[in-house]
Order: sequence, then C-alpha cells, then structure tokens
Amino acid sequence: MAKVYHDKDADLGVFKGKTLAVLGFGSQGHAHALNLKDSGCQVIIGLYEGSKSIKVARDKGFEVVSTADAVKRADVIFVGIPDTKQAKVYEKDIAPNLSEGKTLLFSHGFSIHFKTIVPPPEVDVVLVAPKGPGHIVRRQYTEGKGVPSLIAIFQNKSGKARKTALAWAKGIGGTRAGVLETTFKEETETDLFGEQAVLCGGACALVQTGFDVLVEAGYSPEMAYFECLHELKLIVDLMNESGISGMRFSISETAKWGDVTVGPKIIDASVKKRMQAALKDIQSGKFASDWVKEYETGYKRYNSLLRAGEEHPIERTGAKLRAMMPWMQKRSIKGAQAAY
Repeated sequence: MAKVYHDKDADLGVFKGKTLAVLGFGSQGHAHALNLKDSGCQVIIGLYEGSKSIKVARDKGFEVVSTADAVKRADVIFVGIPDTKQAKVYEKDIAPNLSEGKTLLFSHGFSIHFKTIVPPPEVDVVLVAPKGPGHIVRRQYTEGKGVPSLIAIFQNKSGKARKTALAWAKGIGGTRAGVLETTFKEETETDLFGEQAVLCGGACALVQTGFDVLVEAGYSPEMAYFECLHELKLIVDLMNESGISGMRFSISETAKWGDVTVGPKIIDASVKKRMQAALKDIQSGKFASDWVKEYETGYKRYNSLLRAGEEHPIERTGAKLRAMMPWMQKRSIKGAQAAY
C-alpha cells in the first residue's frame, strides 16, 4: 500500500520568507492561490497582458504581475496553464527567468512526462494534484476539510523537493484528507486513460448510445433520458460512497441480476481490447502528439466534435427535463474555458 501523508508530515514553515507564484487563475489556479493565501503564504499571480482573469484575481486581493515577472520573483512557480499552452509560455516567459534553487510545480504531469517542457537540471520539479476540480478544492478548504491529493518528484536538485510538495499540499488542504506519492509517469498515464476510457469518453458515449438505442426502438426521448442519464448520478453516488458492492446492496434484485449478467455482455472483451489500445496510445506518446498537433492547427476537429455533441438530441431533452427539477442547481457552462 502507498504511504499516506497527513498534516503532521508536512511543514508550511518551508515557505517562510518565500514567494509562491500561481501562473493562471482558472479552475485549479484560483483554488490553489486562495487556499495558500488563507494558509498564510505569500502568493502572487502571473497572467498575460489582457487576461480576463486580472481583474478577478485583483478583486480577490492578489498582486497580479506578468508571467515573466512572477517567475523572476517567485521561489516556487505553479504552472496552472492548460497543457497545450504550457510549452509556448514556458519557452517565452518561464525558461528565461528560471534560476538555481527555484521549484517548478504542476498539477498534471503531461508536459513533463511527454517532454513538451524540458526543465533545466538546476531546478526542482514537483507535482501536486488534488483529485477533484478546483471549486471542490476551494470549497472543502473553506469548510475545514480537504481533497485527497497526489505528489510526485521529477527533479530533486535541492534535496528538499518532497518537503516543498508536501508543504504545498498542506497549504491547499490536501494533507487534511491524505496525500499519496506517485510518479509523473503514473499520474499522467492513468489520468489520461481514466478520462478517455471511463470517466468522460466512456461514460458519455455509453449514455448517448443507450439513449439512441431506446429512441430508435420507439421509446420517448424523455424516458430514454431518465433511464440513461438522469439516474446515472444516483448509481454513481452510491458507488462513490460505498463501492460497487455497496451500490449493488442498495438496488433491487432485478437491477442486480441485470447488472451482473448483461453488463459484461455490453462491456465485453472487445471493449477491453480497445481500452488497452487506447492505453498504448497514451503510453507511446501518440495521444499527446495528436493533441498538441490539434492545438497547433487551430482545434478544428476538436471543435467540430464538441459541436456535434452539443447538437445531440439528448441535450435538448435534458434541458427540458432539468427545467422541471427545482432542486437541481442549473448551470450554463457553454463556451466556458479555464482562464489563464
């Protein structure tokens, strides 16, 4: 079993007299910055000229400077910028301003593992990855709790990289819940696989396909939505709280029988083979290369696929039915992007 670090294992005194820079003020960036500030750390925000986040960060009480100036001034630099944009920002603003003794910190290992960023040997390079979105990281902190997090060490020039990572994890609330140590390789490859094969790609495709099968068989889209999307949260919540066996304990005998006999016919050996192929594309760097190329060529296929998803009939049906659910928080996130 992996060692789990808690508050007693981390020392915020590591940051005494030091400046921490958060580059970007998006989902993770704003949460890390606010939590560290509330933990008593000296935090500045680095943003590009014209960023919409400048006013937001200043309104939260932060000093905002250019990305280059933030790197010059800081002892620890959190690169909270989207993966595809990190390499250009690194080349233009980060690399020229790095010096011995500084620490580069990431919340995802993509750029380091796939070498779109190659840091100089005289700096420490660490990862602190909360296992939850930024708004949850912030909310849990304000409630006196925390989100379980991962740390990893890529370069330890100073000999103090682990202490830095643990201090950062403590500052954002991670050690309240527990922190596990991994590697950049393991975090990156498992994270990408989970997103693609199960959490996002797998779940969305399964829901949309189930909806289509019912509608094409003559059932109403409303019934298809309830059975293939709406009730999915109820099942996932049970799994999240009690595991798969705990979920099965809470559902009917009929549902359990369908689960254990029909589920494996749908997600069968052929699906597992395609999952293994997707994992190989991640491990070989093919996915990363394709994704970087997609960004460099203007996101044409990416945007086309997103538009097709927005036009799927399940979206119109869902909007209508969610309007009938007053207990549900309604959020319009169309067009929203992580801020930098």
